[in-house]
Amino acid sequence: MHKNHNLDIDLHYITRVEGHGNIVINVKEGKIEKCQWQVPEAPRFFEAMVVGQKWDVLHHITSRICGICSIGHTLASLKATEAAFGIKLSERDIKLRKLALHAENLQSHVLHLGYLVLPDLMGVGSVIPLASTHPAEVKTVVRIHKTANEMSDLICGRTTHPQRLIPGGFTKIPSKDELKNLKDALNAEWNDIEIVAQLLLSLAPKLPSFTRETEFIALTNPNDYAFYDGEIGSTDAKSASVDRYLEYTNEYIVPHSTAKYAKHARESYMVGALARYNLNHRLLTKKSQDIAGLFGLKALCYNPYMNNIAQLVEIVHSWEDSIRLIDELLADNSYDIQRTNMHTNVPTYQRTNVQQGIGAVEVPRGILYHDYTYDDKGFCTKANCIIPTNQNHANIQADMEALVPQILDRPKNEIELMLEMLVRAYDPCISCSTHMLKVEFC
Repeated sequence: MHKNHNLDIDLHYITRVEGHGNIVINVKEGKIEKCQWQVPEAPRFFEAMVVGQKWDVLHHITSRICGICSIGHTLASLKATEAAFGIKLSERDIKLRKLALHAENLQSHVLHLGYLVLPDLMGVGSVIPLASTHPAEVKTVVRIHKTANEMSDLICGRTTHPQRLIPGGFTKIPSKDELKNLKDALNAEWNDIEIVAQLLLSLAPKLPSFTRETEFIALTNPNDYAFYDGEIGSTDAKSASVDRYLEYTNEYIVPHSTAKYAKHARESYMVGALARYNLNHRLLTKKSQDIAGLFGLKALCYNPYMNNIAQLVEIVHSWEDSIRLIDELLADNSYDIQRTNMHTNVPTYQRTNVQQGIGAVEVPRGILYHDYTYDDKGFCTKANCIIPTNQNHANIQADMEALVPQILDRPKNEIELMLEMLVRAYDPCISCSTHMLKVEFC
C-alpha cells in the first residue's frame, strides 16, 4: 500500500443485486477512515402484517416477503404453523415439498450465476451485451432457467407465490404422468448444465483468491443434504434444535443500516450455498461432488467468492436429487390416493392454549426462520422472521474490512469491481432483510 494513498469510493446503489446497498470507502494518506457496507432500504415490517391474521393465511402473506424465495418463505411459514398445532405430513408430501425447494434453488442459483455473475467474469456491465456476443451461452442459461420455472409451476401451482401449499400438505399434487414428463425434462438438460459448468470453469481464475476465516451456519441432517429439515449446524459450535435459533442469530442494530446484523460464536457468520457445502458436502450427490472436485472446492473453504461455485454445485445436486425424489414418488403405489382435507388436522382450540411454532428451511441465500405465536382462536399474536441476507450483512462488512487493505495499491476501478463482486457473491436479497426504523422522540 502506498504511504500517501488517497481513495474515495461511493457506490450508490450497486447493481445486479436485489434491493439497495451502498459501498463507501474513504482512505486518507493510507489510513482507512471509513469502510462500510450500507443498507438504506426502507423497512417493510412484514412481521406486523401477520399479527391478527388467522393460521390458515399466514403462509400466503409471508410468501410476498420475497419474489425470489417465495416458496421458501411459504414452507418456513407452514412449518412454523404446523409445529404450533402438531400437524404431521405424509412422506409423499414431504418429498413434494423437497421438490418445491429444489425448484426454487434452481431458479435462483441459475438466475444469479447466469445473469448476475457471468457479466463480471466476462468483463461487461450486464447480461444484455452477452446476448449479442455469446448468444449460445445465454440461450443455454435461459433453457435451464425455464425448466426450473416449469418445475415450480407444476409442484406449487405457479412460478412464484405458491398456491397449492397449505398447512398439512397440498391442495393439489401433480399426476404421475406430469412427474414423468418433469423427469424427462430434467434429464434432457444435463448437457446444458455441463456447458454452463465448463464455461464457469474457464472463467473461474477471474474469481479473487481472497480468504477470511469465519463461522458458517446452516441446517444439517445426518441423512440428507439439508434444505427442508434439520438442526442448526455450525462450523464453530455443536448443532442445536431450530427452537434455539435466537441463540444463534443474536440480531443487533448498526447506525449505517436499516437491516439488522447477526452474530454467534464470532462477530459475524455466513449462511448460504458455501455454508451448506462446508457443513454438508459429504451428503452431496455423486455428480455434484464431481463438479466440486473439478473446481477444487474443498471444505472448509473460506473464500466468499467461491459461494458462486458452491451455487453451481448445488444446481447439480438439486437437479440430480429431484430425479431421485421423482423416482421414489413414481414407485409409490399409494401416490394417487385422494389426500385428506388438512383443515381437519388442526386441533380444537382451548381458551387456555397459546401455541408457539418455529419453522426453518434453507433457501438459496441461507437458513430462514419463521416464528409464530397463536392465541386460543388461532390468530397470530406475535411473529419473527429472520432472513438469510440479514444474517450475512455483518459478514459482508467484515469481509470488506479485511479485503480493502489488501487491494489499496490497485487501480480504483479494479477495487470497485472487486468490492461489487464480493457483495454479489453473497447473492443478497437486501429488501427482504430490512426490519429496523430509527425513531427519534422529541
